[in-house]
Amino acid sequence: MSDNRPRRTFAVISHPDAGKSTLTEALALHARVITEAGAVHGKGDRRATVSDWMAMEKARGISITSAALQFVYRDHVVNLVDTPGHSDFSEDTYRVLSAVDSAVMLVDAGKGLEPQTLKLFRVCALRGIPVITVINKWDRPGLSPLGLMDEIERQIKLRPTPLTWPVGEAGDFRGVLDRRTGEFVKYTRTAGGATRAPERRMASSEVEDVDAQAWSDAVDEHELLSLDAADHDQERFLAGETTPVMFASALQNFGVAQLLDLLLDLAPAPSATEGVDGSVRQVDDPFSAFVFKVQSGMNSSHRDRMAYARVVSGTFERGMVVTHASTGRPFATKYAQSLFGRETSSVEQASPGDIIGFVNAQALRVGDTVYDGEPIDFPPVPSFAPEHFMAVSARDIGRYKQFRRGIEQLDQEGVVQVLRSDLRGDQSPVLAAVGPLQFEVVEERMTHEFTSPIRLTRLDYSVARLTDADGARTLSGFRGAEVLQRTDGTYLALFIDKWRANNAAREFPDVLLDELPAGGS
Repeated sequence: MSDNRPRRTFAVISHPDAGKSTLTEALALHARVITEAGAVHGKGDRRATVSDWMAMEKARGISITSAALQFVYRDHVVNLVDTPGHSDFSEDTYRVLSAVDSAVMLVDAGKGLEPQTLKLFRVCALRGIPVITVINKWDRPGLSPLGLMDEIERQIKLRPTPLTWPVGEAGDFRGVLDRRTGEFVKYTRTAGGATRAPERRMASSEVEDVDAQAWSDAVDEHELLSLDAADHDQERFLAGETTPVMFASALQNFGVAQLLDLLLDLAPAPSATEGVDGSVRQVDDPFSAFVFKVQSGMNSSHRDRMAYARVVSGTFERGMVVTHASTGRPFATKYAQSLFGRETSSVEQASPGDIIGFVNAQALRVGDTVYDGEPIDFPPVPSFAPEHFMAVSARDIGRYKQFRRGIEQLDQEGVVQVLRSDLRGDQSPVLAAVGPLQFEVVEERMTHEFTSPIRLTRLDYSVARLTDADGARTLSGFRGAEVLQRTDGTYLALFIDKWRANNAAREFPDVLLDELPAGGS
C-alpha cells in the first residue's frame, strides 16, 4: 500500500556561516526526530550537527557536502537537504536545487544580503524555485528589520512579505508578532539552545509590561507593512514574485516551529517534471527518479557509495527493476535506503518528492535518470566553469591502483572535474575546480579514504572554454593554452588568462570556444 501522506521537499541555502546546518538540526529537533541539537562548531560537550559528518566539516565548522534528512511532521513527510554555503562548493548546491520544490534562504541579521546569498537567489529564480527567507541570528546585534526588507526588494527584486515580525530589536529577541493571527509568540531561552525553546502565544491584551514597548514598536511596523501591501499572497509566492519572511534564531531554536508550520502550509508539493525531449512526467505516472548527488565514504567501516535520487513520479518499491536512461540497461534497486544525515535505513517504498539512496550503484552518475514504464530522461545538471587547475599524481607509485580508484570516484561524485590528455596520461590528470577548497577535500579524502597521498602541482590556467575535437586539433601548440577532455567526453580549452582566450577566438573564428556557466561568487 502506497504512502499518501503529503510531501514537502526543500533545500536550506545561504552565504557561509549564516547558520544553515544549525537550522537543519533545529528543524529536526522541533519535529522531535532528535532530542538534542548540536552546534556546527561543537563547542564544549555539544555534538557536531547530524548533517555535517565529514572530518573536514567538523574541524572547520562549515558544510562541505550536502546532506539529506527525512522525517515526519504533522502527518507530512519532510525531505530536507542542507547544502554547502561556500561558493567553492556551489556546484553541489546547484545539484541540490535541481531536486527540490522550494528553498529556505537564510540571511544573517547582522550582515544582510551577502554575495553568495544574491547568487543563490538568482539561481532559484532561474529554476523557478519559490524562496522562503529567514532572517537568522536575531538574538545578536544586527540591522533594522525594515532596512533588511528594503535591501531584499532592492537587490533581488522580490517583494518581501513578512509573516512574522520581531518583537525586540536585533540582539534583544523577545519573540515575534504573528502577522496572520496578530498574536505575540514569546520565546524562552534554554541552556545553550540544545533543546526546544518553550513558546507562549498570547493576545495583544496579555502582553506583559516588560515587553510592552517592544510589542508596541512591532505593532507599529506591522501596520506600516500592511499599508505598504507587504502581505502574503500565495499565488505571487508560487510565481516567484514574492518571498515570505520570518525572523528567527536557529541557535536558540527561536522561530523554528513557525518555519516548519509555514513549510507545510505554503511550500509547494511535488509537481510534473519535463524531460529533455519535452515530454512531461506527472507525479502519478509510473516510477521515475533523478540522481542529483553521488557520495562515498559516509561509513568508514565499509567502502560504501551512495547515489542520492529524487523520486519524480510514481511509487518506488524496493527490489523493483527499472531502466537506466543513459544506457538503456536494467537497474536493480534491492539496496535502497532512507537517509538521515550519514545514518541510513532500508526503505520499502517512496513517493514523489522523497530523497532515497541507492547503495553501491556503480553505474549511476550525477544527472542520470532511472524509470519504469514509458521512457523519460530528465535534463542533466550543467557543470560550472572551473577557474582553478592542478595536476595531480600519486606520491607513492606503489599505490597507483588506489590512486586511480580514488580519482575516478571523486570524479564520479563531482567533487572536482577530472581532465585528461594523451600527453599527460592517466598518471597525472588535471583537476579542475570552481574554488581552491575543493582541492583540500581531494587531498583529505585521497589520503584518509583511499590511502593514496597525492602531490598537487598548480597550473597557471584561469579560464576554461568549451570546444570540440576540431578545436583541440586547431589549438594544439597555441601558446598559453591546452586542450583536455573531461570524463564525459567534453573538450575544455584552458587558457592562462581571458586575453589569450579572446585572442584565440579572434585568430580562429571558426573554432568553437563557448563560455561555460559561471560557478564562482
